[in-house]
Amino acid sequence: MALEIIHHETENYVEIKMSGKLVKEDYHNFTPTIETLIEQHGPLHMLVVLEDFHGWTMEAVWEDIKFDVKHFKDIGKLAMVGDKKWEEGMTMFCKPFTSAKVKYFDLHELDAARTWIAESE
Repeated sequence: MALEIIHHETENYVEIKMSGKLVKEDYHNFTPTIETLIEQHGPLHMLVVLEDFHGWTMEAVWEDIKFDVKHFKDIGKLAMVGDKKWEEGMTMFCKPFTSAKVKYFDLHELDAARTWIAESE
């Protein structure tokens, strides 16, 4: 799994680029980084870009659910960007696990997703 985290501090959002298959160990890097940003800056907006993404292992799904429950109110907006129909469906799956406003964008709409995620409420 390739996982890249970019903090756009002036807009208070984190861009997370994922490719390949997400495994439990990926959360050992992801979780502390995001939790530190939440501690430093308060609730964040997250832009998740899925390119050549192949999903999660079952252990990674569990890690993701635990993160989502723990940080239910720490994510203000969540933009999911992908190029597959199942990735759009996954966006709907996320909604019960967060109080964030959640929106899906096709990969060709990445600029629109960045604009939406950076907009103040």
